[in-house]
Parts: sequence; C-alpha cells; structure tokens
Amino acid sequence: MRILVMGGTWFLGRAVVSGALARGWEVTTFSRGRSGIPVAGAVAVHGDRERPSDLAALAAHGPWDAIVDTSASELAPRTVLDGAKVLSPQAQRYVYISTVSAYRGWPDEPLSVESEVLDGPPDADADYGRLPADWTGPDYYYGRQKAGAERAVLAAFADRVSVLRPGVILGPGEYVGRLPWWLRRAERGGAILAPGDPARTIQPADVRDVAQFALDQAAADGLQIHNVTAPLDRETWGGFLDACLRTTGSTGRLVWAPDEVLLNAGVQQWTELPLWRTHAGAWAVDSSTAFAAGFQSRPLAETVADTWAWLQQGNLPVPHPRWAEHGIDPAKETRILEKVS
Repeated sequence: MRILVMGGTWFLGRAVVSGALARGWEVTTFSRGRSGIPVAGAVAVHGDRERPSDLAALAAHGPWDAIVDTSASELAPRTVLDGAKVLSPQAQRYVYISTVSAYRGWPDEPLSVESEVLDGPPDADADYGRLPADWTGPDYYYGRQKAGAERAVLAAFADRVSVLRPGVILGPGEYVGRLPWWLRRAERGGAILAPGDPARTIQPADVRDVAQFALDQAAADGLQIHNVTAPLDRETWGGFLDACLRTTGSTGRLVWAPDEVLLNAGVQQWTELPLWRTHAGAWAVDSSTAFAAGFQSRPLAETVADTWAWLQQGNLPVPHPRWAEHGIDPAKETRILEKVS
C-alpha cells in the first residue's frame, strides 16, 4: 500500500503513520510543519490545506492507494471539499476521521450508525452553525462542521470512502490532557474526588487501535461508516480510576461523589473532572459494525499503563490550548470532599 496521511506528526496521525510503516507501506504525510516531528521513514510534504497551490503541489506526489485524513478537525467543510476534489484523481480511497459529535443525538441518547447525523452542507464555510454569544441551548456547531466535512469527502470520492466516528481517544501522545490529568492526580494521592457511580460504563478507545482500524479501512472496499469506541459495558469508571492508582503506585483513596453533589457544586462536566458526563448517551455508542469489520479494542487498563510509561519517559504531547481546560482546582476539590467524606 502507498498512502497519504493528512497530518501525521502527532497523536492519531502519528500512530497511523507508525502503524503503516510497520506494515511495510509507503507513507507520505502532509502538514504545515508547525506541530510535532515527522516520523522517520515517511516522506514529509509541508503545506497548508487552505492554499490551493499547496494542494496542487501535494497531488504531484501521488498517486496513492488511500488517504487517511487525521487533521481536519478545525477545518470548514468547504476546505475539506476543495482538498478532496484536488486529490480524488490521485487516490483510490479516502478514510475520514470524523466524530460522534456529528450525530444529532450525542451526548443525550444512545447512538448507532443508523442514528441521525446533523445538517451540514459539504460547501459550508467556518461560520456555518455558529451560535450567538448569549446562546444557552445545545451547541451543535462542531458537530455540524464535522457532518459537513463528511459530506464533502463523500461528494468528492462517492463510495470510495470510510467515515470513522470515534468518541474519546486516549493513549500515549494525548494532547487534550484527560488521561494525563487523572494519572497526575492519582500520583499526588490523598483523598481523590471520583465522579458519580463507580459502576458507570465508559468507552474511550486507544489511539493505536483507532489507527490500526483506519489502516484496515484504507484497504477496504465500498462505502463504510463506523463508530469507533470501546465495547459497550466493558469498562467502568471504577476500573479506570483503580487502574490509574495501580499504575502510578499511588496510595490515594477514591471518594465517590454522587452526580447531584458535583452538579450542585458547579463542577463543569467533561473538563473539571475529565471524562465525567451525566448525559445518557455520552458512553452509549454502539460500535458493533466496526468490531464486525475487524476493529480491536485493548483493555483500558493497558492504555492507562502505556500512557503513564510514555509520560515517565519524559515525553510531552504537542502543546494545545485544550490542555489547560482540564482539571479541578485543588481547593474546590477539597471543599466537595469535605461534603462527601
């Protein structure tokens, strides 16, 4: 196989490149060269996806058996469409990494690949779906943009497409800071505020597993659409946080606080206690079609241990503004612990 990875220098993109090289594939990467270091063994092409001249220059490096797009999360559908049209004659297949946020029902209801996808035209610009500053209802902006980008790829490649919709992706190299925050909090020890019910299920996928499935899909046929999460009802919050304690060698003690206590204390879901969300569909994503197509999901405890080992080796993720969003202030945590201890 000869593939083009849009991105390819950090987290998922890097895992895709490393996995492809391990398979003996030829890999070209396309990035601006601002974040991360190109993986040795890949042909690195630098350019901006928003510049037509850069896309034309990239196309000259083809042809490829497939494109794996890991770098479109902040691009408008129109930009994805323009790039896909330029590259379509040079590639047999397009694997687009989307998100479960493209569903109208996420995170409020259980989801499958049959669930309704948000509106979002393939030629939408970056303002499509943007809400006024005083908006208090559901914010579908990101999901509409991603849904539009999915349609952009389909418009250019028709049935030569795999659309993958992951939920949360964790693992070595994570730049968002969710799992690293919990690991550092476990390392610090003491009484640790744990959210909700320890038996509540959780579905993060390992970055390396998502990458391997994306590569499998690069060699697949026909139109394929898959959710990509860990299995329903396999992992729990209790198991996840126990793994963080065990992996870090912590003597910390988990103190479980009911959802209503955390909500009444003003704890921001998803960020202050990373991954905690009370919405019924947050961890109720059916990925059975992906498993039927060969997706394999390692135990969450393995992801936890490998991420800790990666951090302990002195590695740092690519700097990203979302990192600073995660984690509860220790003083606020202490106040809540006093109420539930």
